[in-house]
Amino acid sequence: MKKYDVVVIGSGCGMTIVDEALHLGLSVALVDRGPLGGTCANTGCIPSKMLIFAADRVTEIEEAGRLGIEAEIRNVEFGSIMERMRRSVHEGQQQMRSGIAEMKNLDHYDGTGRFVADYTMEINDQTIKADRVFIAAGSRPFIPPIKGLEDADYLTNEGLLQLKEKPNSMIIIGGGYVAVEFGHFLAAMGVEVTILEMASRLVLSEEPEIADVLKKELSHRMGVHTGVRAQEITRDASGATVTVDDVRTGMKKDFSAERILVAVGRRSNADLLNAAGTGVEVDQKGFIKVDEYFETTRKGIFAVGDINGQQMFTHVANEEASLAAYNGLHGSEKIEMDYSAAPHAVYSHPQIASVGLTEEAARRTHKVLVGRARYADVAQGEAMMDRTGFGKAIVEAGSRRILGFHIIGPYAPVLIQAVTDAMTSGGGMEQIQASMQIHPAITELVPAVFSNLEDAG
Repeated sequence: MKKYDVVVIGSGCGMTIVDEALHLGLSVALVDRGPLGGTCANTGCIPSKMLIFAADRVTEIEEAGRLGIEAEIRNVEFGSIMERMRRSVHEGQQQMRSGIAEMKNLDHYDGTGRFVADYTMEINDQTIKADRVFIAAGSRPFIPPIKGLEDADYLTNEGLLQLKEKPNSMIIIGGGYVAVEFGHFLAAMGVEVTILEMASRLVLSEEPEIADVLKKELSHRMGVHTGVRAQEITRDASGATVTVDDVRTGMKKDFSAERILVAVGRRSNADLLNAAGTGVEVDQKGFIKVDEYFETTRKGIFAVGDINGQQMFTHVANEEASLAAYNGLHGSEKIEMDYSAAPHAVYSHPQIASVGLTEEAARRTHKVLVGRARYADVAQGEAMMDRTGFGKAIVEAGSRRILGFHIIGPYAPVLIQAVTDAMTSGGGMEQIQASMQIHPAITELVPAVFSNLEDAG
């Protein structure tokens, strides 16, 4: 058995902890089954956005007619787009592997580690131990128990990234972020897409009116069916058929496509690690339980990122890792994570971005004012001829503290940053209203939303 000062499991946000531990002169073991870099770099944010950037260009051309521009797409090289993405991912993996090999006081264990005793892990017949352990082992696609699915040659987001030939048609089971983003990409590539979502709307964590606009806009380019539950899948030489029943009426209907993409959520990798083997408890969904400092139920063991199920976004995981490293390695006063100004984006078409509370969540504990403005209400939005995009603010009455802000439309992830900055610096809307805005610029949407605050009852 080899003893280290620190064991870090996972090379995504976990590398933040590795770097801090090495900076403090500690001996570190990095355990990772690969590919190096974690979900974001290999099967999540980075490769998917490389594909979606190409899809955005396609949809811009397709929608240019509303501006009086006649344009034609002669060909979309699906194979080239996919290969460019994979080549970039591979280069990133190689660079990271080279960098890790050069780090002093760091041993890299390439494999899946399992806890076999307190603070003790076994990897490839090697046993290691440390008094401080940081678990950043992420998550994987959740596979629902649908009859016939295992024999349907289905894809997850990971398998889709390995496609070399474009399928003619695709059924996407699920209606969350992954589903609508890949639905946008595939439709832009010329694939006939059908989204099947069990809930009454898409992207459940977003504002209902944003989900409504998203469904309406996506429906121009693909089939979108909400309130349907996949019951059975059958496969033949031409593809697969998904039998669904209507959640409200129970009526059955069949949908057929060449391939199936399963995108119904994520599950924690805690079970792969046998977290219970070192006394770490998980919740009912399998995510590792942590306190406000990211310490688990076992003293000296911390869990960050997807595996704790708090907010499954890379930028959030990186911040969690920074705080966990501070709390676990410095021994001084501990710091809690503030999620109130943690933003996120959905790179569908149209794009979505949100920060803070939804109106429904805010009303549970606050008296609120709500403001709205359409893209078309500002000069640049009118120039863009955008008729569906809008922003929505939820503000605490009296204090005028920003509780939440939500946008659907072009550049939403960029526009939300000004609100995130204001919330991070204290939560007031005064600095946004006091700031001089370039005219005409689409950034005028944000103060326009705040100028329309009213008591919505």
